[in-house]
Amino acid sequence: MSQQATEQAHGHYIGGEWTTGDESTFESENPATGETLATFQRGTEADVDAALEAAESAFEEWRDLSYIDRAEYLWDIYHELRDRHEELGEIVSKECGKEISEGKADVTEAWHMVEWAAGNARHPHGDVVPSEVAGKDSYMRRKPRGVVGCITPWNFPVAIPFWHMAIALVEGNTVVWKPAEQTPWCGQIVAEMFEDAGIPDGVFNMVQGFGDAGAAITDDERVDTVLFTGSAEVGHEIADKVGGEPGKLAACEMGGKNGIVITEHADMDTAIHAAIMSSFKTTGQRCVSSERLIVHEDVYDEFKARFVDIAEDVSVGDPLAEDTFMGPAIEADHVEKIRSYNDLAREEGATVLVDRFELADSEIPDGHEGGAATAADGERSGSYANGHWVGPFVYEIDYEPDLRCLNEECFGPHVALLEYSGDVERAVEIHNATPYGLAGAIISEDYRQLNYFRDHAEVGLAYANLPCIGAEVQLPFGGIKKSGNGYPSAREAIEAVTERTAWTMNNAEEIEMAQGLSADIKTSED
Repeated sequence: MSQQATEQAHGHYIGGEWTTGDESTFESENPATGETLATFQRGTEADVDAALEAAESAFEEWRDLSYIDRAEYLWDIYHELRDRHEELGEIVSKECGKEISEGKADVTEAWHMVEWAAGNARHPHGDVVPSEVAGKDSYMRRKPRGVVGCITPWNFPVAIPFWHMAIALVEGNTVVWKPAEQTPWCGQIVAEMFEDAGIPDGVFNMVQGFGDAGAAITDDERVDTVLFTGSAEVGHEIADKVGGEPGKLAACEMGGKNGIVITEHADMDTAIHAAIMSSFKTTGQRCVSSERLIVHEDVYDEFKARFVDIAEDVSVGDPLAEDTFMGPAIEADHVEKIRSYNDLAREEGATVLVDRFELADSEIPDGHEGGAATAADGERSGSYANGHWVGPFVYEIDYEPDLRCLNEECFGPHVALLEYSGDVERAVEIHNATPYGLAGAIISEDYRQLNYFRDHAEVGLAYANLPCIGAEVQLPFGGIKKSGNGYPSAREAIEAVTERTAWTMNNAEEIEMAQGLSADIKTSED
């Protein structure tokens, strides 16, 4: 499928063939313009059933291949991702609205993950474990679990699927994948790559569609592991269901209400740079975006003035333009969600410092105008007829632990400034006082403060003198508390898609047991 929009309704990739299922379709939309990019078949339970049957049938033959033979298929995809970097980066930006450097970085991250997973095929797997009995050899070996169901989000539509699938496949599992319904074009291209690589029929399967198709995958007894990245609401529902099924696992990476602590010892240039990146990259639509900036009273006024000055001038524009910092929100419903959290902050006592939610017509990129959409009540919706445009919303508020605006994830360019007094312990106490625990950062030139944050911040991803965004594929990615129950990437994903077997073999002619247990067999005649 080229970069050109098409009227053809694209189907699912099941058992090595493209299938159309029933007649229900849905469209991929460019969030910057509102134009239709392509049309896709909407997956049903019957499509999911066929995909799971294909994956289950292909498992035994796939697992019997060596790690290295399985990885060879991924090396073809690695080279295609690199060769098509520019083209695919533009497609990512067109379909999910990320500015172009982020669109390209999404593709780069995908090939990094494929490189890591395929390269890992030649690394040692398992361990030789000493036995206390001299005549025994003991090992820890890994075996694939079976069929892995992968559910991935729209904001990283190429990278995160490969977080899940590259590792699962190299480890010997088969896959059934549902891409996000907002980014089916990217899903189509990924599936075409697997087809071009010649992966055996049924090893990789893709079903396009909505939450009902995802639920059909995660709920099916043929699925041995679920890898999920997305909202906390859906992730916890999956984890609750899977947790009640013996032998089935789920690794879910979910959202966050992430914070940055700026202490009295912060370098202010670093603090401002890190905070702007964390708050507004991807239009705040990253699970690791920062919606809380926790700033010491000694530097609060300077930080506020400088942060507000830049937030008022951050470039919102065409994702494909090199001078754009923020693109549009993903869809109209999400624009309304952002609006509702901006309104909530006001209701809870916020003092608004920057309100660019409803951008002026002059700020909408050329070719993307059309005027504000009008809701049924006659109010401006904040979503423009040709795109879903929003700008930064920044406020300050007196800290109270029960404020909803400080505890619930907005997933947009919605940022609270919180002033604190005292030492770093107080800052970390405020930082930790949310139901989430995904990412956080501290800005300080005092190494003791950095180390205190490292050791006490309740997060899975911690950063010092950096934005609290950004992932390298060789590191685990996930959180604690409401943010996750697993790490569906890198080495930790191997735990979710394999079973450990402790293998002990006797090399002696007699049986000798550990812990001094007698191996003598006694009978009543003794």
